[in-house]
Order: sequence, then C-alpha cells, then structure tokens
Amino acid sequence: MPQTTKNITAMANAIRALAMDAVQQANSGHPGAPMGMADMAVALWGRHLRHHPAQPLWADRDRFVLSNGHASMLIYALLHLSGYDLSIDDLKAFRQMHSKTPGHPEVGVTPGVETTTGPLGQGITNAVGMALAEKLLATEFNRPGHAIVNHHTYAFLGDGCLMEGISHEAVALAGAWKLNKLIALYDDNGISIDGQVSPWFIDNTPQRFEACGWNVIGPVDGHDVDAVDGAITKAKLSAQNGESRPTLIVCKTHIGKGSPNRANTAKAHGEPLGGDEIKLTRETIGWSHDAFVIPDEVYADWNAKADGDALVADWNTRFEAYKALFPTEAAEFLRRMAGELPANFPEIAVEAVAAAHDKAETVASRKASQIALEFFTAAIPEMLGGSADLTGSNLTNTKSTPAFRVDATGAVVTTDGKPGRHINYGVREFGMAAIMNGVTLHGGYIPYAGTFLTFSDYSRNAIRMAALMKQRVIHVFTHDSIGLGEDGPTHQSVEHAASLRLIPGLDVWRPADTTETAVAWTIALANKHRPSALLLSRQNLPYAPKQDADVITQGAYVLAEPAEVGLKKKAVAVIIATGSEVQLALHAQAELAKRGVPVRVVSMPSTTVFDRQDVAYKKAVLPPKLPRVAVEAGVTDFWWKYGVDAVVGIDTYGESAPAGVLFKHFGLTPENVTATVLKVLAKKK
Repeated sequence: MPQTTKNITAMANAIRALAMDAVQQANSGHPGAPMGMADMAVALWGRHLRHHPAQPLWADRDRFVLSNGHASMLIYALLHLSGYDLSIDDLKAFRQMHSKTPGHPEVGVTPGVETTTGPLGQGITNAVGMALAEKLLATEFNRPGHAIVNHHTYAFLGDGCLMEGISHEAVALAGAWKLNKLIALYDDNGISIDGQVSPWFIDNTPQRFEACGWNVIGPVDGHDVDAVDGAITKAKLSAQNGESRPTLIVCKTHIGKGSPNRANTAKAHGEPLGGDEIKLTRETIGWSHDAFVIPDEVYADWNAKADGDALVADWNTRFEAYKALFPTEAAEFLRRMAGELPANFPEIAVEAVAAAHDKAETVASRKASQIALEFFTAAIPEMLGGSADLTGSNLTNTKSTPAFRVDATGAVVTTDGKPGRHINYGVREFGMAAIMNGVTLHGGYIPYAGTFLTFSDYSRNAIRMAALMKQRVIHVFTHDSIGLGEDGPTHQSVEHAASLRLIPGLDVWRPADTTETAVAWTIALANKHRPSALLLSRQNLPYAPKQDADVITQGAYVLAEPAEVGLKKKAVAVIIATGSEVQLALHAQAELAKRGVPVRVVSMPSTTVFDRQDVAYKKAVLPPKLPRVAVEAGVTDFWWKYGVDAVVGIDTYGESAPAGVLFKHFGLTPENVTATVLKVLAKKK
C-alpha cells in the first residue's frame, strides 16, 4: 500500500542514516551510493518486491541483485528494516571479522542476499541468469491456470557496472532472450572513484540498451519515490500486456544525497563522511535520532513480514492445487529447487562409467565428455548446457538438449512441451560464466558450458566468484594443450591448468580417457557446493586399461605397476601424469621395463580432489621414499609441491604446427620421459 510523503521520507532517511553510521563506525566503506539510492529502494522494496523476511529462500520470491555491491549498506539496511534475520548489532559489525555484514554482499552469509557482488558488472549478469532460469522454469512447469513460477528479477546498477565489458555481453543476451521480467534500475549519478565520469564515460546508455532490445524508461528523478514507483509499475504492466523486452529504468540521482559538503563528489563514494559531516547531514535531512537508532514507526513502515506471510500463504495454496493435478511435476519442481539430483543418479553414474570402461574407446576427451553427457542429460532434466560459439568443438550438445530459442513474442520455443536446454551464448565467455552463476543461484538448473581452455582467462573472475559462492557450475574447457596443433600459441594452453588449480574451491579435472572423463562428470554433478572445470583434449587419446574405476574418484590413483609390463619387482620410481600425457607415461614405463627399471604410473586427473584425500591414501599412491617425475603439457612450476625430482613440461608458449610435431619439439615423448627417469635415478644413486 502506498505510503504517505512523511513516511517515505523517513523510510529513505533511515537507510541514509544507517549507511553513514555503519561506514563511520567501521571507518571503512561506501556511504554515497546507499544514500543516493535510498529513494529508489523505497519505491522497489516498499511497493513492489515480493519477498518474505521469514522465508528468504521461498521459491517464487522476486530476486533482487545489488550489482554495485560496494553499496552493500543499502541492502543490509533494507534487510534489517524489512525484518530479515539481520539485527542492529549485525549492522554495527559492518566489515568486521565473521560478521553477517561483510564489505560486499555475500550469498550464504547474509539472509536475503541472492548473490555475491562487488566485481562490477557481474551482478547485472547474474541477474540475467536468474531471469533466464525463471523464464525456463515457468515454461517447463507452469500449466494453464497454475502459474507456480511467476516472479521478477530486479537489479540496481551503477556507472561502473556499465563501463565493465561484461555488461555489454549480458545486456545483449538479455535482449536476445526477451527477458521481460528483468527490470534494471540504473543509479545514474555521474560519479566514480576518480570523480565526474564524463571525461571517460560518454556512452548514451538509453540508446545502447534500446539497440540491444531493451525497453527504456526515463530518465526519472531517482529521488522521487512516486516517479520511480510509476516507472516500475509501467515496466511490469508493459510485460503483462505483451512487451517482450527487459526494462532499464534510468534514475538520475545525487551520490551522498543529504550530505551538505559531500553530495555529488567522489569523496562520498568510498570513505566515511566524518563525524562533523554526519551531524550536518542529520540536520539537513531532519533526522534527529542517535546513531543506529530507528524509530518504531519507521520499522513499522518497513516491516515486510505480514505481506510476506500473505504472499507465501497464497503461493502455498496455489502450489497445493497444482500438486493435486500435477503431482509428478510438483515433486520434480521441489527436487530441482532444492538442488538435489534424481534419486537414481548413482545408477546413472555407474552406467555411464561402466559403459566407458567396457567400450574402452580411443577418442578425444572432449568426445568422451559428450558421450558421458548423453547419459547424464537424458536422465537429469535440469542440466542446462551451452557454448561460447564453439558447440561443434566443445561438443556440449546432446540428443537430449535441443537449442534454446524464443519466438518473436518472447515465448520460449518448446519440443514436446520442454524448452531447449543448450544455449548459444555467442562469443561471450565472461558473460556466459557469470550468467551460469546466476542460473544456479536462482535454482532449478545445473548449468554447464564450453569454450577453449585458453579462453578461460576471459571467464576467470566469474569462475572465481562461483568458487567463492560455492555454486555448482561446470565449465567444459576443450583444446587443452599444444595438442590442438596448427592454431598455434594464441590458442594453445600452457599455464591455464596450473592457473585454474590455484582457485580455492574449484575442482579441476584433466582426464586421460573415457572412464576418467565419465567419473569427472559424475563428481562435478554430485558436488552441490563446488564448481568444476573439465580440461579436455582435441586429439584422440587411447584408453588406459584399469582394474578399478572407483579409485578415480580420489583424484589420483595407481594406474600401472611394474608387474603390468612384465617386471616382478617393486617400483623404484613413480611417474605422475595427467590427461594426454598419461600415454607418454605408460610408454615410458614399458621402455624402462625393457631396461629392467620398474616404475609405477600414477594418473592424476584431478590434483584438487587428490589434495583433499587423507595422508594415508596420498602415501599409498605416492610412496614417500620413491623418486617422482611429473609429466604434463604445461608449466612445470605447479608440480614441485608434490615432491617431484623432475618435471617434463613446457615453460614457453607453443608453436603453430601439427600436434605430433609439437610434442616431439617440446620433448613430450616417451623417450624424453624415459631419459628423465633414468637421470633422476642416477642422481639419487
């Protein structure tokens, strides 16, 4: 229900007061943006946002993303005032160790925060992923008269978000996909850390969005709650009346609104106002209350619990009616929104791994990945694939995942009532990665998508964010080494495997054959709270015979003992290898056997998984007293942490030539591995 002018003024000023008080107490933070966006927040949170503070994970809530995450005190103030489990003491602990109010919003730390934001541009891109997930789920589960998925995604964003290149990728895809339930509010204050942005930010933002297929409203006065409210209402009504485009609302604001000496300056952006300026600001806005004191009547105006109760009760009633008519679909919806795999997933995984083991095919690991995907995508309907314009190379498409398309009206094209499950992201690796983060944060889907490994650099910060947020996102990186051949050093990964392994919380797999690839997919899908990267070859890889596929799940295992090449002796050395180089290790083992030198071959498809194993297992695989040689077509520095005595690898960029020529040129041959082992053993003696 609309508030009176007096109430909305107090509601906005409560945000301003909390923002400047918390930043001052922490002696750190960004007061200006929360103060400038306070009226926008009153319009959205006070009049439109469908949410429930007591049930922050209610499935059909509207999603709100603060893309300009440095304005974190805005969302913390909103969550506290509207009744979430975020106390005034939590606000006083802003930016302190282990508090619920970290410097930038973090999902899983603060109830009501939908995504971790701070790296500018990624928040609006996450919002695109959330809006995409809503659109797909609505298509898949809604039935005539029974709309159990029907919510909006809102985002606040600033100049910095729009300067970041990722915003161009996200905005273009949102327009192409006609995400008409996505409403972005642009805090157009013209200020960044370095000052007035006009010398370096001259984009005509409304025209840019219109060119990308967006509906643009404004500019409106961002400090006029009724004007912002009217713009949001207009955006929602236009979508209901057939408008297929997402909406940008341009809100002209003043950073640090209310501060007599800091408003409209860069000094309001990223530092405390100071005690004297806060006192002046209180006088200017008519806020006579002490720091962190909010009047009961303001709390009452902000409290969203009663409205939340009504919204959730209404949805529960409608969902029960849906469940009575469509029990299978209702159960499936709840399972997927909970992030649980189908009950028969273990059987599916066993079937996929067993098939790979039994067939023992010689194929590229990218093809092995597609073979595994055929099993998994047929049985796991929430798998949502894609590629950054490299589908035919990444092989992320399957028979069960037709292309995602929308028609001229914005409706999702369906096959047998199901939307397409393979997304053509175009040449937009960073946007693809951050959109996948938004999709999984929304719930209902497990996103995976592919590009070349060398282009993981474009995606890297979004991959890091997935790991930080503990989200199940699966990256398929093919053409993983000099083995891709003639495309040359621009496309040949050398440092990328080692670099990705440095990201905490990211599982990195570089499988050697079809069975290891199937296991990698199994673990990636089962990891509900961890992203994964699968590094896959362009070239064919022979199958590596193995007795037991279960041990692959440990990240590294003994692939071949000396006895398997005819030597009844204990190993005197260990060769560790990954991916395509496992075959080099096996050939070197055979050559060494001819010379009476027994060695063990350890395949290590996932160093990150192996690192989590207990000490006993690690010692069993890599006996402490045995010399070790690592073999991988990449930089050598990474391998020294495993106590190796030598590394056969590449510490330069590649060359443009056929793969076989390159492996020989760079010394990635059985002969060189053999010679390296013999040299290590001679030195040990």
